Amino acid sequence: MTNLTGGCDCKKIRYELLNRPMFVNCCNCTWCQRETGSAFVINGVIESDNIKHHGQIPETKIIPSNSGKGQTLHFCPDCKVNLYSNYNGASPFFSFVRIGTLDNPDECPPNAIIFTSTKQKWVCYPDNIPQFEEYYDMKALYPAESWARRAALKPKIDEWKAGLG
Repeated sequence: MTNLTGGCDCKKIRYELLNRPMFVNCCNCTWCQRETGSAFVINGVIESDNIKHHGQIPETKIIPSNSGKGQTLHFCPDCKVNLYSNYNGASPFFSFVRIGTLDNPDECPPNAIIFTSTKQKWVCYPDNIPQFEEYYDMKALYPAESWARRAALKPKIDEWKAGLG
C-alpha cells in the first residue's frame, strides 16, 4: 500500500496514514453539518497510532457531541483546518480522519452513508453505496481485516476504560 498523505491549508501540518482507514463513512448528521458548515463530512476510521505527523503537531480542543461525551478535534493552530477527531466515548485509540484533508481523497471513497434521515434533501448519493437512516451495523459491514485491527486494540481499550471508572 502507498501511504496516504494529507495536511492543512497552510501546509504547516502534514500527516501520513500508515495504513488505509478501517472504514470510511459519509455522515449527514446535523452535528457534522454544523461543525463543517457543509452538507456532510467523510470520515475514515483508523488507529490513532497509524497517523504519523510531519512538521507542526495539531492543537486539540474538546467540543460537545451528540453522545454527550464530547469530541476532541485535532486542527492546525494557524489555519484552523480540522484534520481528524476522536469521539471521547470511543477511546483515544481510534481517530476519524477528515478524508477531505488527504492529498488525494479519491483514494478513500465511503463504505457507507449514514444519518440519511437528516441529510440535505438536495443531496443525492449513488445506489451502490449502502445507506442508513442512522448509524450502520459494524458487525455487518466491517471487513474481517478491520475487525482484526480493532481486536488488536482491545487490551489497550480495556485498560483505558478501567482507568475511567
